[in-house]
Amino acid sequence: MLKLEARPELSRFWSYASPILALGITVLIGMALFAMLGKDPVRGLAVFFWEPIKSGYALGELMVKATPLLIIALGLAVCFRSNVWNIGAEGQFVFGAIAAGGVALLADKTTGQWIVVAILLAGIAGGMVWAGIVAFLRDKFNANEILVSLMLVYVATLLLGYMVYGPWKDPQGYNFPQTKTFEAVTQIPRLIKGSRVSIGLVIALIGAGALWVFLFRTRAGFAQQVGGVAPAASRYAGFSARRAVWIALLTSGGAAGLAGALEVAGPIGQLTPYVPAGYGFAAIIVAFVGRLHPVGMIFSAILMSMFYIGGELAQSRLGLPKSLTGVFQGLLLFTLLACDTLIAYRIRRKAGPVAVQHGGTASLAASTPLTAPAARQSTEGAL
Repeated sequence: MLKLEARPELSRFWSYASPILALGITVLIGMALFAMLGKDPVRGLAVFFWEPIKSGYALGELMVKATPLLIIALGLAVCFRSNVWNIGAEGQFVFGAIAAGGVALLADKTTGQWIVVAILLAGIAGGMVWAGIVAFLRDKFNANEILVSLMLVYVATLLLGYMVYGPWKDPQGYNFPQTKTFEAVTQIPRLIKGSRVSIGLVIALIGAGALWVFLFRTRAGFAQQVGGVAPAASRYAGFSARRAVWIALLTSGGAAGLAGALEVAGPIGQLTPYVPAGYGFAAIIVAFVGRLHPVGMIFSAILMSMFYIGGELAQSRLGLPKSLTGVFQGLLLFTLLACDTLIAYRIRRKAGPVAVQHGGTASLAASTPLTAPAARQSTEGAL
């Protein structure tokens, strides 16, 4: 028998090894799923882990997917380290895309390159406004930010649907629910000719470095984290808990809105009902697999983008549903939560019954101590 025994202190080794073990278990379960579906497990794994990196073009597409995931995860890390549970980054992503799309629609043939900056700033502002609603309700009415932020996802999605089915619908779009294609001048500049990788990748990497400096090298970042871990100590030190909530949510919302702006003015090039791609929810997994650390989240964003591309390839090449992407994401999250148990607990073999000799007759003594009456009765029976 095995049992969990509390460690005297948290294991530093398992805090880093747990995501690796979780990934290994996810791969094994994935192989079993492919086998049960009648597919070759090796080919299935190749679709998820080899196809996205086998060529320069594939790596470019991997970076396109990883960019919004990393940017949103960086903002969420500020929230989660502050003990503010923003689950609605998807809604902030969508509203940032709406705001950025509104600015992009103003461009015409005479508009200059400055419109790109305006689009990005509009996306950031849109995400901050949507997250600001959550911060306001949490600050003034102590509303649960989990529920509020999550419900606002559906509001943002419905608002997007209203705009592309109504006022912003392309009159020459053959009745499809979409805006007109944005002018070429609104296109986010690309890093490599012939690739869809844009300057968003550079922004994401700069953001990772800036977050590292903020969290681990500034007093404001220290105050932000102390407010989440120990609110009483934070108040005693003179740090404002209200300010921490606003900073966390506005930072997270701004990052999600920026990701939305980069998406609609980059790979998509217009507003459609399919802008919500689940990046806001997947970024939660990216943040936790990356241990809320900027460097770790870079690698976990790449891993999660592999799942996105692998799900699309599994649909076209193996005839499997695209929802397999969500299956792998969910498996990774649940196995990570299970493996994280090893940080605070160690696995020990539970001691079994012990053989005790009484006058030449062997009997089994329970591993737990006997009560006084039971012990006396056992002794009398042996005599």
